[in-house]
Amino acid sequence: MKRTQWKWLAVSIGFSVVVLALVLYFTIDESTLEYLSRLDPVFLFLGLVVHMAALCFWGLRIQFMAGSLGYRVRFRHCLNMVLANMLVAAITPSQAGGEPVRIHELYRSHVKIGDATAIVIMERVLDGVILGSIGAVAMLLLSTYWQSIELNVATPMFISWIIVCTFLIVFGYSVRNPELLKQFLHRSSAWIARRWKSRHVDHFVDAIDREVDNFHGSLVTFVGRGKAGLVWGMLFTTLFWCCEFVIASLILMGLGEKPYLIESFIVQLIIAILMMIPLTPGGSGIAELGATSLYSIFVPSSIVGIFVVLWRLILFYVNIVVGLLASIYIVRRELILRTIGLKKK
Repeated sequence: MKRTQWKWLAVSIGFSVVVLALVLYFTIDESTLEYLSRLDPVFLFLGLVVHMAALCFWGLRIQFMAGSLGYRVRFRHCLNMVLANMLVAAITPSQAGGEPVRIHELYRSHVKIGDATAIVIMERVLDGVILGSIGAVAMLLLSTYWQSIELNVATPMFISWIIVCTFLIVFGYSVRNPELLKQFLHRSSAWIARRWKSRHVDHFVDAIDREVDNFHGSLVTFVGRGKAGLVWGMLFTTLFWCCEFVIASLILMGLGEKPYLIESFIVQLIIAILMMIPLTPGGSGIAELGATSLYSIFVPSSIVGIFVVLWRLILFYVNIVVGLLASIYIVRRELILRTIGLKKK
């Protein structure tokens, strides 16, 4: 990695460590040691295995979506790009910053740039569809539970769910009439441009135009010749998010608590949305604070800090380690290819 990337990695880890230290300071008490004495490492190991399985499902999603467009990409290559993506996501604002890595690695597998871009964009679309669906199911299952939740706690849950559901509705209309979304966003961006004349707004409008065109092109690509890829993508996206969301319940069980499976799905849906906001590198600090605040609603305060540390250990620090290994492999390959290219000249 470049020096600036190492700097952002240090910043990301630093944010996380500082927030985790503060969380532990304010949550540890006499009964924390009692909980730790009952800690079952088997559940932590299961959490790690489930996380690795989730990353494998992500790799399969890419492989099958590429296959539906007529490309044969090895699973090992898809998994390696997913792992390298996790490192980049940890050093870029928000946790959704690894798309260029996946596009580049698909290109290295002889996937055309346009198709590689379509695959990566549709991955994000499928993430939104599945997250919204999970949120809707969880909300229905917790219908009787909402009466006992305070308004200041229930409000962010409902807002997050509404945001994702709005995305689902817009996506549904876009599938039936792609030009509708394009016209709406163009009118919205033009309205903004008329009221705030600035270079930044102009860049924002241009970015909207590009993203709408990319989305439209990706939709046409998959609806036209990659329908099977969308079906497989939905399946593996569902498996990915279910695996990621169940890890918190496994950690709670390892600490001797109830799994709070449905509640955990709702909380992590909110955290997933918050971590997509580009505020800190990799969403570090935001994830820790969000998890501490939301899980403290139904988890004893004595173990909230320990729980968040273990949760981030699996879902953040493990990602950095495997991402470094995958990135080293990619850098080594690129150096070999460059050396071969120079020799041919």
